[in-house]
Amino acid sequence: MFGADKGTADRLDGKELVIGIVQARFNQGVTDALAQACLEALRAHGVQEKNIDHVLVPGALEVPVALQAMAEKGGYDALVALGCVIRGETYHFELVANESAAGVTRVALDYQLPIANAILTTENMEQALARQVEKGRDAALVAIEMANLVDEIG
Repeated sequence: MFGADKGTADRLDGKELVIGIVQARFNQGVTDALAQACLEALRAHGVQEKNIDHVLVPGALEVPVALQAMAEKGGYDALVALGCVIRGETYHFELVANESAAGVTRVALDYQLPIANAILTTENMEQALARQVEKGRDAALVAIEMANLVDEIG
């Protein structure tokens, strides 16, 4: 939820982590802002620039394929999905929102690899713009926290 109390985390040391980011180009103004906020937060929490791979894909439906390729390649502690799907006048919104989310989740579960899903699904551009920085930053923190948690469990 936008502006929600997310609690505090103690697993936010990214110094040893390797993170992959997949960014959709569709609604690129929003996704560029998501990526910038994500990258800034990763760096602020110690993830080294050389340990961040950032790729672009056409849209939200292509994000899971790139995530899967990264997971298959291996070497990542966590991945991040960035995109923006804005409701239009047709059912296409639901299809893209639901299928991209399901694909991201499937890759995470199939590869037992944390994936922070920051594919925004909003009613309009105003909502997307209001969320782009916070959700980009959140994605970075989720990726770091979950990578460290999975490492502790394993």
